[in-house]
Amino acid sequence: MKSSRLALLVVLSMSWVAAAHGQGYPNKPVHVIVSFTAGSATDILARTYGQKLSEMWSQPVLVENRPGAGGTIGAGVVAKSPTDGYTLLVNSAAQAYNPSIYSNLPFDTVKDFVDIAALGGQPNVLVVAPSSGVKTVAELIALAKQKPGLLNFGSAGTGSGTHINGEKFKLAAGIDVVHIPYKGTPEALTDTIAGRVTYFFSPISAALPFVRDGKLVALAVSTAKRSSVLPNVPTVAESGLPGFDYSLWVGLFAPAGTPPGVIDKIARDVSTVAQSPDVKERFATLGAEPMPMTPQEFTRFVQTEIDESAKVIKAAGIKVQ
Repeated sequence: MKSSRLALLVVLSMSWVAAAHGQGYPNKPVHVIVSFTAGSATDILARTYGQKLSEMWSQPVLVENRPGAGGTIGAGVVAKSPTDGYTLLVNSAAQAYNPSIYSNLPFDTVKDFVDIAALGGQPNVLVVAPSSGVKTVAELIALAKQKPGLLNFGSAGTGSGTHINGEKFKLAAGIDVVHIPYKGTPEALTDTIAGRVTYFFSPISAALPFVRDGKLVALAVSTAKRSSVLPNVPTVAESGLPGFDYSLWVGLFAPAGTPPGVIDKIARDVSTVAQSPDVKERFATLGAEPMPMTPQEFTRFVQTEIDESAKVIKAAGIKVQ
């Protein structure tokens, strides 16, 4: 009996050591929860990496969309998942914003997650419907000032990166417009095209096809420099709001307690995927850029984003009970 127990303890100990060092991971399908809708920038990057990681690991990487509440629903699912590395979260910058927005989050963004890797960043593009007649940022601001409280802007949900970008623009321009939150980017784009939304700071990868088809007019990009996929579209800073800069980022997270070796392996493999020629080409077509960081560097980055976004959120008065 004692020898059987000893053998079991040895096996369990060896299994723990292997897991701690990421040995044998993954040996079954990996589930990736995406906190926004299919077709969103967050979803596009998740599926780009998921496909390549599946090939690398010879295991299915199953992407599931769990949108809603500014990314908190998907995050809440992963926060309560087993800490074995087989359930991961892909979330936008909303991961950093939500602690300042939601007073009763069912999880702690810092304590309940391990930051693995930044999957990439890209500009948002300020778009309007052709029927609006607006062709420049200056015209949009002038129209908003002529009709205080009557115009609106869409977002992919309260607390999403598109929401924070919209509020940052609203503050910088000194305009009074109404925020309309949607379940995700595709829904916000649909209503912008239809003219039900005055403007929307959309992730450039999601809006690009509609801009090229003439269904949307691109007024400006949110980052400090122009986008290579829309080189003739000015930045918001060039359009009359000097110093304006906003970049949408997407990251990969795991439940706290996931073995360090598993985290390091995933981070290394994500880095390898980001450097592959076909993913670089895919990024270029999306107007996105990789954000190479170690897990430790990504943790510091997320904390900085939490601190900096809290200032905008407080100034804009964004709060959800």
